[in-house]
Parts: sequence; structure tokens; C-alpha cells
Amino acid sequence: MSGRGGATPPGDGNGRDQGHARVTAQAELSLRGAALSYGDRTLWQGLDLDLRRGEFVAVLGPNGSGKTSLLRVLLGVRPLSAGTLLVRGRPPRRGSDLIGYIPQHKAAAAHTPLRARDLVRLGIDGHRWGLPTGGARARRRTGELLAAVGAAGYADAPIGLLSGGEQQRVRVAQALATGPRVLLCDEPLLSLDPHHQRAVSALIDGRRRSHGTAVLFVTHEINPILHLTDRVLYLAGGRFRIGTPEEVLTSPVLSELYGSPVEVFRTGERIVVAGAPEPREPGAPS
Repeated sequence: MSGRGGATPPGDGNGRDQGHARVTAQAELSLRGAALSYGDRTLWQGLDLDLRRGEFVAVLGPNGSGKTSLLRVLLGVRPLSAGTLLVRGRPPRRGSDLIGYIPQHKAAAAHTPLRARDLVRLGIDGHRWGLPTGGARARRRTGELLAAVGAAGYADAPIGLLSGGEQQRVRVAQALATGPRVLLCDEPLLSLDPHHQRAVSALIDGRRRSHGTAVLFVTHEINPILHLTDRVLYLAGGRFRIGTPEEVLTSPVLSELYGSPVEVFRTGERIVVAGAPEPREPGAPS
């Protein structure tokens, strides 16, 4: 699958994903008329989105626009305020094997006793009560996952002694432990240097190409993954737009979303957005 394959038109004037009726049957997850509110503040509403097999969708927007909150909904942690969500035709379930989750990079303390292989093992049976199960089979699976992300060489190293890029490799392995159909990524490149950004992005892209895993990738910076992105979901000011990067990341579209002038410049393979405000209310969700 090419990095831009399967893209659809940007949607109607309300930002809805046109053509959703014809792709719902193939969607790994599907949102219809979805809305999320905190008190009297609505983060987004009327959201229709089908995430298809092997598709890479980047989720962009300012702080407080509801990007991470969207992932919480998809993980079954928070219910929608309105609308419906189906994961492979069923309501979301917390801890579902169908969904893998890669969190933001946060450095672990140096004294953390957990080893890399222990963290991955939690992805295999950490949702069960009692001692880890599976014996030799689980140990073999853990080794396979670490090898798949290039982390076998430090499988027994304490997490806190690994570099940021090494820690994220291990978290990718953990997210893949159940063989998910959907991979949710919450700014997994944050605080990583360009080299490790490329390495982690390549791991995620490799998975979606080899297994058809659908990827929803929350990020503040589109450029490290621009060449991988099929579509963009841009959230801002309680509104949204969906489409290819060329359709959404333009001065007219972003100016409309923000309600103020925004300039989008393209320099080679990079996109620079200037003038986009970053509103953030105290205690507002991300």
C-alpha cells in the first residue's frame, strides 16, 4: 500500500467524511455523529470517520482540541457524549485485543526495576489477574516481539537505563503484543531526536504495511510522518476537517477552522504552519 493510498475527499462543509456509507463494511473502526463534551465545553461533534485496513491517519490540532481525548474514547476509557463508535462492528471494550496503544514518551526513572521484556510481557497478559501465564509460549512471544522492533539486544536491561528511542521501541513491541487490528499512537515521537523519530515511525509504518494494521497517529508535528500519511483529521475550535494532507493543510482550510488568518507554507517536503493560535483553558482536556 502506498503512503497516500485509499485517500478520500476532504468532506462536506461540516467536515464530515464523504463516502462513509460505502466503506463502513471494511472499516476497522467507525465513528458516526460522534461528539465529546466536558461540562458545557464541546471538543468536537458530528464526527464521521472510518479507519480502514492499512490506513495511516494523522490527528492534528492545538492543545485542548481533543486529540488525546479521542484516543481515550477509542480505547473504551471514556464514552462519547453523542453518536456511535464501532470497532470491527462492535462497541468498544476497554482492554480489547483489537486495539494496541503507544503512549507519549515519558522517561522512566533510572531505578525502575522493570526490564524491557517485563514491559512487553505486560502487553501479553498484564490485563489478567494473578501471576503471568503462558510459560514458555509467552516468553517466546515476548522474544519475537522484541526482535521485531530491534530491541532484542537490551531485553534484560532496566527500562530506566534505556534511551528515549529504545524505550519507545519497547512500547511499540508492547502495543503489538495482542496482534491488534488498530494501532493508536499518542504523540509517540515527542521528545525524541530526529534519528529516533524516523526509527519509531518506520516501525509503525512497517507494521501497517506487513499486517494491514490501521494507524491513528496523534501528533503536533506532521513533517516526520508526512510521507506516511494517507489522511489528516484536523481538530480545532470545536470543528474538524478530514482529507489528504494536500486538501486539509492549506491556508484557507486552517484559517476557517481557527477563525483567524493562518498561513501554510511548503518548503520541499516540509509543511510550515504560521499564525495558528494555541488556546488552552486551565484544566482543559487535550
